[in-house]
Amino acid sequence: MKERVVVSGMGAISSIGKNINEFTDSLKVGRSGIGRIRNSFDPPISVSIAAEIHDISFDSYLEGCAEYSGIPPGFTNEVRQCARRAPFAVQGSISAATEAWSRAELFKNSLAPDRVGIIIAGNNLTEHYQYGLYEKFKQTPEYLSPTYALHYLDTDQVGTISEIFKIRGEGFTVGGASASGNIGILKGFQLIQLGLVDACMVIGSMAHLSPMELQGFYNIGAMGGKRFSNEPEKACRPFDMDHEGFIYGQASGCLILESLKSATARGIAKLAEISGGALVLDGNRLSDPNEAGEIRAMEIALSQAQINAIDVSYINTHGTSSPKGDETELKAIRKVFKRKTSDIWINATKGFTGHCLYSAGVIEAIATIIQMNEGFVHPNINLDNPIEYDFKFCGKELSQADIQIALSNSFGFGGINTSLVLQRIE
Repeated sequence: MKERVVVSGMGAISSIGKNINEFTDSLKVGRSGIGRIRNSFDPPISVSIAAEIHDISFDSYLEGCAEYSGIPPGFTNEVRQCARRAPFAVQGSISAATEAWSRAELFKNSLAPDRVGIIIAGNNLTEHYQYGLYEKFKQTPEYLSPTYALHYLDTDQVGTISEIFKIRGEGFTVGGASASGNIGILKGFQLIQLGLVDACMVIGSMAHLSPMELQGFYNIGAMGGKRFSNEPEKACRPFDMDHEGFIYGQASGCLILESLKSATARGIAKLAEISGGALVLDGNRLSDPNEAGEIRAMEIALSQAQINAIDVSYINTHGTSSPKGDETELKAIRKVFKRKTSDIWINATKGFTGHCLYSAGVIEAIATIIQMNEGFVHPNINLDNPIEYDFKFCGKELSQADIQIALSNSFGFGGINTSLVLQRIE
C-alpha cells in the first residue's frame, strides 16, 4: 500500500496578501493585486502593469503572522542573517516557508530532520538579481561579490531553506515553466508515497523577472493589458471575450506535504489530501497549448486517484487570460467531463494574482484548499462576457459551495501539462 499524502501546513506571500489569512480575505471579497508597475526601466519596456509584491521583509511577515506561537527564540535572528543579502525571490520563499512550517506545528512538534525533504519549484530564479548587477559588473568586474557564485544558482534556495529549517532528507529544484508548482507538488507526493521521507516542504518560488523577460513575453504575444492599461485591475480576464494574454504576478507559496500516518501521529489538522496527479508532455517545444495533452493530464490524474469525473465539483483552472489558452482548456474540460460541465464550479485565481509562473501551481493549490475547507468558490471578478456559456463559472461575487473533490490544472510552455486531484478531509 502506498502512503496516503495530506497537506499539513500552508504559507503564502503575494500581491493580495502577505499571509494565508490576508490571501483568504482577498479571495472572498474579490480583491485584485494587479496595478501599474512601480519601477521605471531604462530603456522603457512595453509592459506597464503587473501584480507586484512591494514588502517582502521577514519582519513584515512576522507582524502579519503574530497569532502563530511556537517560533523558537533565536530563529528570527538566524533567518535575518540568511535573508539579509539574499535575492528577492529567496526572501519570499523564506517567508512563505516559515508560515507553512508554523501552521504545520513543526516548530513545536518536529520530525526527524533526515525524514523531511524539500523541493523548490521553478527554474532560472535569479534573473532580476543578475540583471541588476550587470551594469556595475561591466564597470568594475573585480568588485562582484563572491556570494554571487552561490546566489545565481537555483540550488541556493535549497541550501538556504534547508539550513534555516534543519532539513536533511532529499532536496532538489524542479523546472516546468508555468507548471513548475504542480510538478513540485507531484514530486513531493511521490517522495512520500515511496517512503523516502515522512514530510516534504514544497515551495513555489517567485518569478522575479527582469525587464528582458517581461519584454520577451510581450514580444511573443503572451502578455495582455493593452486595452486596460488605465484600469489595470481589469486587465486579467480569464474566459472573458476581452482576454488578451496573461498578466505577470509575483508570489511565493509553500505547502507542507506529509504522510497521513505521520500527521496522525503528530495529532495535527489535515487540510486536504492529495489523491493523485499527472504530468504529461505534448512533444512540443513551443508555447501553444494542446487539447489532447490537457485531456490526458486530467484523465490520468483522476485515474490515479481512483476518482470518477462525475464526483468532481470544482476545477481551479490554469486560466491565464490568453485567448488560445482559455479556449483550449475549456475544450479539454468538456471532453473529460462531457455534459457535467454545467455542474462543476470553475474559476481562475490568476484574475486576482496575475500569472505567478513558477509558483502558480502552489498558489492555486492553496486557493483550492482554502475554498474546499471554507465552503465557497471565489469570484471571477472580470468575467463580463464568457467565451462559453455551458460552464458553471462563478460570478462577480463568491458563491457558497460544498467541495469534496477538486482539480487544479497547470500547463507550461514546452508542452508540459499537469493536473492535481485534491480531496477535503472531514
